[in-house]
Amino acid sequence: MFGLMPKEEKFFEMFKEMGVILVAGAERLKLMVDEYDNPAEGMRAVKDIEHQGDTLKHKIINVLNTTFITPLDREDIYGLATALDSILNLIDASAQRFVTYRVEKPTTEAKELAFIIVRCCHTLSSALNHLGKRHDDIFEQCVELNSLENEADKVCREAISKLFDDEKDPIQLIKWKEIYEILERTTDKCEDAANILESVVVKNA
Repeated sequence: MFGLMPKEEKFFEMFKEMGVILVAGAERLKLMVDEYDNPAEGMRAVKDIEHQGDTLKHKIINVLNTTFITPLDREDIYGLATALDSILNLIDASAQRFVTYRVEKPTTEAKELAFIIVRCCHTLSSALNHLGKRHDDIFEQCVELNSLENEADKVCREAISKLFDDEKDPIQLIKWKEIYEILERTTDKCEDAANILESVVVKNA
């Protein structure tokens, strides 16, 4: 009946692979806003990476559905796969906004938020690499992710405050407010993934 049951390590390997995809998506978004010589090309590159993550998420769920005994609680595996996919979706949405809204030049704050997203994804990838190993290392990465989310929240608040002080064009104000909020929401999703990993640490301590 359970002849298709994969080895436990398969989940850990797939989550490691998802970490690599997360970092690739974040770094491509950062490259897009830093150089900004061909945003449409950058958007397409981010979309391709998002598709890779979407495919892997479905693979994880399919394996979960054919596995009788899992190395982590089933709800944690599903929740983590979904949270990581949501991060990539928001990275993709961020890249799309720059093109859709015909942004002429990214702001310093947008670049700063993109850099924080890269740091978040590197930290998440490191935590995912420790699944099945030292849980203390995962906990340290989760604390770092919480700190990075707080940093992004601060940058976003200050950017929006500055926007309302300086921007006279209401259309530009609306555009940039949404871009800042989507970038910041990406770091929120990184923290959501960290919360799931913290739950894994507590359950397996």
